[in-house]
Amino acid sequence: MQKLGYLGPKGTYSHLAALSLGADCTQIAYPSFPSLFSALTCGELDSIVLPVENTLNGAVVQNLDLLQSTESIWACRSVKIRVDHRLITLKGAPLSGIKKIFSHEQALAQCADYLYKNFPNAQLIATPSTAESVKNLISADVAAIAGTQCAGDGLELSDTTISDEPNNFTSFLLVKRGAPSKEERSNKVFFSATCLHESGTLVSLLSVLANEGINMTKIESRPIKNKDGEFRFFIEIEGDYSSPKMQQTFNLLRAKSTSIKILGCY
Repeated sequence: MQKLGYLGPKGTYSHLAALSLGADCTQIAYPSFPSLFSALTCGELDSIVLPVENTLNGAVVQNLDLLQSTESIWACRSVKIRVDHRLITLKGAPLSGIKKIFSHEQALAQCADYLYKNFPNAQLIATPSTAESVKNLISADVAAIAGTQCAGDGLELSDTTISDEPNNFTSFLLVKRGAPSKEERSNKVFFSATCLHESGTLVSLLSVLANEGINMTKIESRPIKNKDGEFRFFIEIEGDYSSPKMQQTFNLLRAKSTSIKILGCY
């Protein structure tokens, strides 16, 4: 049976995505995203699940950088998981006494308004994952933010989500070793691109998509290390990677850019 890695422990949103994208795989929890990439590239894992974008906080930039810097991997499937953050405390603990709130940094950011309005003086402490934060519930003055799947005996959850936006979703990718062939069928293609640090070069690059009638569904910029003021663009477009039109589009994109890397077809 193939081995699929996710950011653990069990009960994280990454775990839910892993169950959705690889229900027939052996699910293995890892403590960090870099450890997942390391296990994938060395052959310890066959695939990994990776959050790449949240509807509230935007891109998970650490994972974009890891996708870019890691060779011979690509994303072959995607899924959106609804994020339902709940405030979790020990049963019977008064909310007025909460002094510390633990959760993953993304969850803390996605609940920032709620936390400011309801716990302005509480110390917010980042944990490796939302599920990990629940382990800190050892006294009545501590709370955690995690999903309903992390509920357990002796714990109490808020009645509703505490996300600043109720329609909160995170997009995950299933990433494996190798590279997509030119025959890879897809609905979307995810790639990175760089262009000359000159006026109009990004417009020229994006005009290729407009001229070919291809819809761009996402664009994100990340600074290029050791190149002050220069950026790499992460772009998702609609289309079938195996089609002659898409292959021609990427030929045109390569002519307008200084680098193109295919990150996924799904």
